[in-house]
Amino acid sequence: MSIIHARVDERLIHGQVATVWTNSLGAQRIMVVNDLAVKDQIQIGALKMAKPVGVKLSILSKRKAIANILEGKYDDEKVFLITKNIEDMGELINQGVPLTAFNVGNVSQKEGSRAIKKSVAVTDEDIAVIKQLTDKGIKITAQMIPSEPADSILTFLK
Repeated sequence: MSIIHARVDERLIHGQVATVWTNSLGAQRIMVVNDLAVKDQIQIGALKMAKPVGVKLSILSKRKAIANILEGKYDDEKVFLITKNIEDMGELINQGVPLTAFNVGNVSQKEGSRAIKKSVAVTDEDIAVIKQLTDKGIKITAQMIPSEPADSILTFLK
C-alpha cells in the first residue's frame, strides 16, 4: 500500500489540502477517514467539490478504511490519508494501518483544549494518544504547509 502522507486536519479537504499538499505529494487519491462524514450527504458533496480535478476520493468510516488498506485495495496508488482528529489517526495505527508518521495540520481550539501552536490545539486525550504513538516509534509532526519545518509535535507540548 502506498500511503504517501497522513494528516490530521479537522477541515478535511480545503484549499491548502486540495492544492498545496496534494500537488506537493503527487497524490493520486485523497482518503478521508471519518465516521461522521461518511453519513453526511452535505459534507460528502462538499468534499467531492473540494478535491482537485484528476485526484480520486474515498470517504470512509474508520472500520472500512482499515479493512480496505489492510486488504491492499490501494496498493497501486499514491494515497494521501486525512482524519479529522488525532484520536482517529491513532485508532487507524493501533488497528494495524502501517503508518510510521503523520502530520497534525489544523485542530482548532475547543473546550478542554490548549493551543500548542497557531493552528493546533490539543486536549489531554490528544496528548495521551500522541505520547502512546510516539512511544511506539511513530513520528508526529505539527506542520500547516509543506514549506514549514516538519517539527516534532513533542517540541510544542513542552
